[in-house]
Amino acid sequence: MKTWTGQETELGTLKTYTEYRINFGNSYGDYDDGHTIAANGAGGWQARNKGSALEFAWIQLGGLRVGADESAFDTFIGYAGNVINDTIVPYGNFQTNVIQYYFDAGNGLSAVVSLEEGSGEVGTIDSYVPHVVGGLKYTQGWGAITGVVSYDSNYEEVAGKVRLDVNATNELSLFLMAGYGTDDNLNDHTNNIDALGRGFYKQWGGNWALWGGGTYKFNEKTSFNLQASYDDWKDIGVAANVAYTVVPGLTVTAEVDWQQVGQKAFDNDSAWVLATKKNNVGGLLRFQRDF
Repeated sequence: MKTWTGQETELGTLKTYTEYRINFGNSYGDYDDGHTIAANGAGGWQARNKGSALEFAWIQLGGLRVGADESAFDTFIGYAGNVINDTIVPYGNFQTNVIQYYFDAGNGLSAVVSLEEGSGEVGTIDSYVPHVVGGLKYTQGWGAITGVVSYDSNYEEVAGKVRLDVNATNELSLFLMAGYGTDDNLNDHTNNIDALGRGFYKQWGGNWALWGGGTYKFNEKTSFNLQASYDDWKDIGVAANVAYTVVPGLTVTAEVDWQQVGQKAFDNDSAWVLATKKNNVGGLLRFQRDF
């Protein structure tokens, strides 16, 4: 359920946005010697109510935004392609409370500064010092160049990403994104909360990671989307789908995903989505109604 409101004021446009999700289905999981291993607890493979969540609830006046949002480390630079499972190799955490300011110079140059609380056991700030994210973007008709940098105040580590988007033709758009982060404290197993090498921002395995892919539009209704990813721990991800707009407002997407888990992820007890096998394949069929 999504709710948008907006009105013009003497200090700029006043906006509010809320999004509440209710989910039913099964989870990541597998069988192992007759027992179920799942990311969301025992029996996670069974179809069931999966709970509900407040994903967004923010207020924005002009360029100032306050409330529950996704981290600017991800939203400002952009998600890793138009596939459903774009985090087979993760590129940063999402949900957080924010106080952030957006600036748009009007000539293609824009910027953001964001103070963030984080979320989860590893990501939630453990003192009065917030996480900090900053970003710069230059956008033109050919595409965009974007960079973001973050400071994790819990583990005192820095991570950054740079991205190139290219509109190659009217039908083909491509992107390449690279991430690098420090991780000495994230790999320190004497911490009160062991991050297992993955912080709130540097979630990929090791110091560096790459994501690339693009979208090809066959016509106004049909598009093909591809993303491939790789990180320092030799984790590999490939996701591909075909999205078809049946009628305006109704889109059907069929996707196939492949994950290969690097041995270092297993050695560090930090395989993403609690994968128990080196090679994993999955598929999704999504029916999406927009209005």
